[in-house]
Amino acid sequence: MTKKQKNVLNRIIIAIVLLIVITVFKTIVPVPGYVEFILYLIPYFVIGHDILRKSIKNISRGQVFDENFLMAVATIGAMCLGEYLEGSAVMVFYQIGELFQSIAVGKSRKNIAALMDIRPDYANIMVDGEIEEVDPDDVEIGSEIIVNPGEKVPIDGIIVEGDTTLNTSALTGESVPRNAHCGDEIYSGSINMTARITVKTTKEFGESTVSKILDLVENSSMKKSKTENFITKFAKYYTPVVCYSALALAIIPPIVLTFMGQPAHVGDWIFRALTFLVISCPCALVISIPLSFFGGIGCASKNGILVKGSNYLETLSDVKYFVFDKTGTLTKGVFEVTDVVPAEGFDKDNLLEYAAYAESASTHPISVSLKKAYNQKIDNTLVDHIQEIAGHGVEADYNGHHILAGNAKLMKLKSIDYSAYTKAGTLVYVAVDDKYAGCIVISDIIKDHAKEAISGLKSLGAKETVMLTGDSASTAELVAKTIGIDTVHSELLPADKVEEVEKLLAKKSDKEKLAFVGDGINDAPVLSRADIGIAMGGLGSDAAIEAADVVLMDDDPLKISLAMKISTKTLRIVKQNIVFALAVKFICLVLGALGIANMWLAIFADVGVMILAVMNATRALTIHN
Repeated sequence: MTKKQKNVLNRIIIAIVLLIVITVFKTIVPVPGYVEFILYLIPYFVIGHDILRKSIKNISRGQVFDENFLMAVATIGAMCLGEYLEGSAVMVFYQIGELFQSIAVGKSRKNIAALMDIRPDYANIMVDGEIEEVDPDDVEIGSEIIVNPGEKVPIDGIIVEGDTTLNTSALTGESVPRNAHCGDEIYSGSINMTARITVKTTKEFGESTVSKILDLVENSSMKKSKTENFITKFAKYYTPVVCYSALALAIIPPIVLTFMGQPAHVGDWIFRALTFLVISCPCALVISIPLSFFGGIGCASKNGILVKGSNYLETLSDVKYFVFDKTGTLTKGVFEVTDVVPAEGFDKDNLLEYAAYAESASTHPISVSLKKAYNQKIDNTLVDHIQEIAGHGVEADYNGHHILAGNAKLMKLKSIDYSAYTKAGTLVYVAVDDKYAGCIVISDIIKDHAKEAISGLKSLGAKETVMLTGDSASTAELVAKTIGIDTVHSELLPADKVEEVEKLLAKKSDKEKLAFVGDGINDAPVLSRADIGIAMGGLGSDAAIEAADVVLMDDDPLKISLAMKISTKTLRIVKQNIVFALAVKFICLVLGALGIANMWLAIFADVGVMILAVMNATRALTIHN
């Protein structure tokens, strides 16, 4: 509990004790009315002086209609009508409600701060043989920093000395530690677990992963959902309306009754109007709705899902069409040899050897996968005259043999009589001394949770899942069939992807939303064109963080369905609060206008409803898969 909250609690206790003492005292010792009024003013000012001060200050600024004004008018009016106990009690219970609200909001912010407690306080640098702690903002690119076991990595960089294990749960939501070796890139916000490492920084602190993540979470409240904007506008007009309605309730009925020759009882109607004001206070809606979205965004952050605003969190629940990029999104973007088919006179080992040496000078992912499959040290002295033939492949001389390795176009270009292979994947045909030696099949690896992710989206109501890729039709169809994608469009250029998304946008209804899921690097045009862009951000992918509305920090497509669940449940909590608060207030307002509700019921309609709504809103923090 903060110092301010303790102060309010102390005032509440003092006020309650004074009210009890005064009430008991006046029942034992008869006191004149003016003395009773003075006695009750003491606890009233003890508990309500700050509300009165805020009300006067806001009125001087032209901000008349708010909860402070409603409480001030209602309680002062009650005191003037001789309802001293009720007037003071309303202020006490209002402050109790405010205290509960403050504690609940503080708890939510504290929970989110704990989830995002990844901002490093210092960085270790070596100065004259001594380790010195400095502000991470003062560390320049290319500096070497030391990270000890148990410390947070302060700035993105590359390990230049040491091997260790990193806890990246604050970034990705995954609890499984990751091994990091010399030469690996690591990201700020990770926690070094096992050994001291030296890291050469590759970014300034302000541009590092941890800063970008914190900036996104801290600014997410700036982008409000439609529901939040509606509540803000609603409260803006609602409060003046109920104030004027209360005024009308205090004035019109007595005039009409007097005109009709009936007893007016002006004091009763004024008391009804004051009760009406207390009931009408919109605190439950104004506080609980933003708190619900704040909790939902915090819960998503805990699970490695960065949502850039409550408007995007709200949109997620309406997504019915999911469009996926293939490489890096549904597949790992890591190629490996999945089949080796030697021709007559060759074996698998020979074929891989010839292909690996032919591709030995290339860093292309396909070349890397061939060398990895060969799994032998390449002796560069045995290969020469390597020549790349653009769009076809390579040719080289290896150990006295002339090698060709490439696609079918290369075989045709060199007039090699080859056997066409039909298996899906990238096909590398190999010829040795102008004789066909066989075919090597290289495939991208499908992500572990890709099939489960698509199934999960369909169970949540997705109408259609679509995959757009520049790959060949056979490769695309194989991936789509394996993981359960409904529609495939292959051999597309970036502009073609935008065109396909435009067709889907024209096809869906206005209420239905379309999400594009990509790697955030080559898919920026499509990410921005979709209703909501979801990027497989990976750790430290600047392009992904900039381009998308939602970023999955661990590249796991299964997190999409979790994000939708968080969105749906957050909106359910929001709707529960709206319906509950408005229903209770409407019923109590009617009862208050009819004179059935007293100040005690008014207190429940305001303070009680607010406490229940805020407590319900905090449930958004605990949503999980």
